[in-house]
Amino acid sequence: MAKRYLTLDIGASSVKLAEYEGGKGGLTLVNYGVAALAAPLDAGNAGALLSPALLEIVREKGIRPGPVAVSISGQMVFPRFASIAAAGGAERFDQMVRFEIEQNIPFPIDEMICDRQILGDNENGEKNVMIVAAKTDQVEDIAAAIRGAGFTPDIVDVAPIAVTNVLRYSGAADVGCCVVLDIGSKTTSLVIADGDKLYNRSIPVAGNTVTKEIASALGCTAEEAEAYKRENAYVALGGVVEDEDETRDRVSKVCRAVMTRLHAEVSRSINFYRSQQGGSVPVKLYITGGTAILPQLDRFFAESLQLEVEYVNPFDVVGVGPKVDAAALEADVAVLPATAGLAVHAAGLAAFSINLLPPSLLKERADVARIPFVAIGSAALVAALALVMLSARRGAAEAEAESAAVSSEVSRLRSAESKVKEAAAVERRETERADAFRRLFDRRASAVRKISAVRTALGSEMWIEKWEGDRITVRGWSDDLKTLVSRTKTGGSTAAQIIEARLKGSPDVSSVKIESMTDVGKDAALKQIVIVVKFGKEEAR
Repeated sequence: MAKRYLTLDIGASSVKLAEYEGGKGGLTLVNYGVAALAAPLDAGNAGALLSPALLEIVREKGIRPGPVAVSISGQMVFPRFASIAAAGGAERFDQMVRFEIEQNIPFPIDEMICDRQILGDNENGEKNVMIVAAKTDQVEDIAAAIRGAGFTPDIVDVAPIAVTNVLRYSGAADVGCCVVLDIGSKTTSLVIADGDKLYNRSIPVAGNTVTKEIASALGCTAEEAEAYKRENAYVALGGVVEDEDETRDRVSKVCRAVMTRLHAEVSRSINFYRSQQGGSVPVKLYITGGTAILPQLDRFFAESLQLEVEYVNPFDVVGVGPKVDAAALEADVAVLPATAGLAVHAAGLAAFSINLLPPSLLKERADVARIPFVAIGSAALVAALALVMLSARRGAAEAEAESAAVSSEVSRLRSAESKVKEAAAVERRETERADAFRRLFDRRASAVRKISAVRTALGSEMWIEKWEGDRITVRGWSDDLKTLVSRTKTGGSTAAQIIEARLKGSPDVSSVKIESMTDVGKDAALKQIVIVVKFGKEEAR
């Protein structure tokens, strides 16, 4: 029977939950879902963001919760690489690893979750060791949010390492030294995979950088810049004028400028790896991540780095089940490699097996292991059989004595069984509490999404004056609204029509109606717009 593997990749702005099956034929993707977070994931807000996003996927895709392998972003971890002498035994080696952590991680070791993996020997006979650390409180917050949605983290990996694992699994990394770029929204994770060696770094140049620069170049809001980037942006390849559309030409050059900054960081990382770790010359570049879909990005890096460039597609080797929408998968393939790498890890097939499982879950595992669920029933059965055998072989007096001993053992086992039942009752109560919190998070996230949808549509030119049921009264300075109308290249001819178009573009809004638009204040300095907004799409979820 095929084994089920649930995997969850947590990004800065979205989560990807996937269900894989493993059997003799290898791994197969059978279901998946992607959900945007109501706000960027940051320290302290995991509980409010992750649970609602996961529950949204569960409702839409019907994925049954259970143990899940999780990947966190490279931005959240501190990867370090060290060469440690193997002499002195295992205890001495562990002491040296701890010393490396204390010297190179900028937080007290008691506040960190750490794991390590030996990557082979160097020419001096020392062990090359990869050390990965993360803040305990951040990982605990994420684990609690995941549990709030009914899932139990079983593995906590790092997204760039998970992507590298699926490349190794597919054989793509066997060509020699290769570079992997996972270009997300907040950061780009760089991995250099070179035989037994691995180098990892997080670069603060990514999709949000492109959006910010487009907004600055066009004089528009970040939301408008993001929409334009998704629909029209591409990376210019050089030349004075490449596009007849002046705006697109300008944006393409903005994209090229940002990618040139990223290229400089990649080149610096490659040079550092070669000089400090004696690494080989890279022969291939793999790109993935939500921003990697920018048109002509692969050609840009091929020309600037003089490397063969290929997109990461784990589904060249990982099977795809019949229930998966092929068209949707083609659109989402750039954001799913980490989920496939987690499945490789969960199936025990990973080249790099890092696990940053938080202390609370490790303690829970140990507690569960000490509860003799199976032993109670087995011991009682053995005791009963022993009583029968003794009664047949020995006299009544001896059997009576043995029976008393057996009765005492059964009594002890019943006492243990009672404790198990008490623990089960506690678990049920805690589950009910978690369900209540989960419903609370869901309602709070619903309100956040509604407010976010309206605020995004208003931009910086208008503000909410009153909100009564579906009727929202907004105001803005007349001069600011004239500027908004003059600079907006799409939408209606009035500020009200522009806001109406923006609201209709929100996935949470069902219908929009402009009820009125009036002048208020001295000399009509203010415009007041009354909007009737239905959030039907949100309510249906």
